[in-house]
Amino acid sequence: MNATLTILGMAVITFIIKAVIFILGDRVTFSPLLRQALSFVPVTVLTAIIVPMILAPQGQGLALNWHNPQLVAALFAVLVCAATRQQLLTIMAGLAVFFGWQYVLM
Repeated sequence: MNATLTILGMAVITFIIKAVIFILGDRVTFSPLLRQALSFVPVTVLTAIIVPMILAPQGQGLALNWHNPQLVAALFAVLVCAATRQQLLTIMAGLAVFFGWQYVLM
């Protein structure tokens, strides 16, 4: 029962927030400072999701060694991104290294 009420409460809150934004639309303006601060939210959230998955893939503590394919692929992807600045190439290179490294370890 608690889980159901929690889910319904989250749904109601999400609906209210989205409805207020939809109803108010362009009538609400943000200051340039707030607009600049909000531009960093996607990068921050993505980092908060990805970094723990890379550094502690099993959730059992840090895995800072070469037996961690997520870490090796992430480091390689950072190098490819820094060298080329091409998103698709970075993603493909990171995935190739991840699956290749995982295959080698198995």
